[in-house]
Amino acid sequence: MARVKRGLMRHKRHKKIIEQASGYWGRKKNVFKRANEQVMKSGQYAFRDRRARKRDFRRLWIARISAACAECGVKYNQLIHGLQENGIAVNRKMLSELAIHDMPAFRVLVQQATGVSAS
Repeated sequence: MARVKRGLMRHKRHKKIIEQASGYWGRKKNVFKRANEQVMKSGQYAFRDRRARKRDFRRLWIARISAACAECGVKYNQLIHGLQENGIAVNRKMLSELAIHDMPAFRVLVQQATGVSAS
């Protein structure tokens, strides 16, 4: 059986990892062993943070809605409960956009949800 030399494939595999690691600090960008470790860890961070970003945005939207509710004299939980009770299906992302860009429309939603006139 013929002898297998792995130089070409090893070089390709290493080159791919080193290219992915370009921009890292110190030896992590040009030493294969360090670069491979960091590329794997970076993939774990990316996977984790794609999920964390969804939570972060939800927290941001809730904070914005809560601030707008305070301006209208209503608590956040009262608004959300009122929207659900009245069958108004508006998600938190859209509520926060309304609170930022179209406050009169947000006040109308508060009025419909709670029955309290938004000042």
